[in-house]
Amino acid sequence: MGSTQTAPVLVYGAYGHTGRFVVRELLDRGLTPILSGRDPDKLHALAAALPGAAGLEVRAASADEPAALDHALHGAGAVINCAGPFAATAGPVIEAALRARIPYLDVAAEVEAVSDTFTRFGDRAREAGVVVLPAMAFYGGLGDLMATAALGDGAAAEEVHIAYALSSWHPTAGTRGSGQVSRSRRGGRRLVYASGRLGHRDDAAPTGEWSFPAPIGDRAVVGEFTTADSVTIPRHLSAPDIHTFMTIDAVKDVLAPDAAPPAPVDERGRSAQTFLVDVTVRAGGTRRRAVVRGQDIYAVSAPLVVEAAQRILGASVRAAGVVAPGEVFDAHAFLRSLAPHHLSYELGEPRTGAEGAGTSRS
Repeated sequence: MGSTQTAPVLVYGAYGHTGRFVVRELLDRGLTPILSGRDPDKLHALAAALPGAAGLEVRAASADEPAALDHALHGAGAVINCAGPFAATAGPVIEAALRARIPYLDVAAEVEAVSDTFTRFGDRAREAGVVVLPAMAFYGGLGDLMATAALGDGAAAEEVHIAYALSSWHPTAGTRGSGQVSRSRRGGRRLVYASGRLGHRDDAAPTGEWSFPAPIGDRAVVGEFTTADSVTIPRHLSAPDIHTFMTIDAVKDVLAPDAAPPAPVDERGRSAQTFLVDVTVRAGGTRRRAVVRGQDIYAVSAPLVVEAAQRILGASVRAAGVVAPGEVFDAHAFLRSLAPHHLSYELGEPRTGAEGAGTSRS
């Protein structure tokens, strides 16, 4: 198998919104993407339109055709799956990666799909010596790395708080489709990580206020806005309660039936959306805060997953099997490597006291 940093990286779902950012990030780093996905016409159109993509190999494959996936992955050093809904694509592409014995990464935000990946493939990936890294994106990987960095050398936290402030949220077609799949699986219920497990709740999500770092300040938030990091964090850290919050305006945006997709505003194709992620971890009588700021949650997923792929291909890993980001990488060093070009990152000093920097009040 191709397992060096010079091996090509197959991007499944390359012509999707996030997939395009991933292809461009690979090219920017001097890596060679293989463009893959279900629609050959869209793949060839991407190769013709994307700067630097001319001459890239195109390998069309449907997720429900194992032989086609095997052909697509042949000779690749790793596969990055950007094609949702991941409830439909993750399993088949992981199966193909295990057959090819190459690392698999994805940008899944579907909580159930990420949980399924750990449950279904943990033992098999470990036995095969293959790294499977789901949710290596804005929702999932980023929060996991931030919580791990905030905890430092510790392995147990009493509480983890993750608060998201988005200036807006114009969903992609993929976000809408994945959201529909997740809502269908939940039967209208909500997922919440509490008392050491994910569980369903039927009541309305709580609302309150979160004190974000300047210049955002106090904002109205929806609580129990469970994201994929509520699956990944407990896989390697003891955290009985993970509290997640999202600014109310962003929730209204993403749920609006007439919401427009993200529109590019710069030469990198990013939208005008800005974000701040505020993570506070309480452990051993102290609290520590990590803060990340950036532009465009879809665009920033590309350097997150490509940096991860590059480190895995370079054998800079701690484990094999289905793993969480903070389990595989030095979280603090990983986040620092993305600053300042892709995001800004701050890690505060541990502080004593009952109250953290951000407090939700229902």
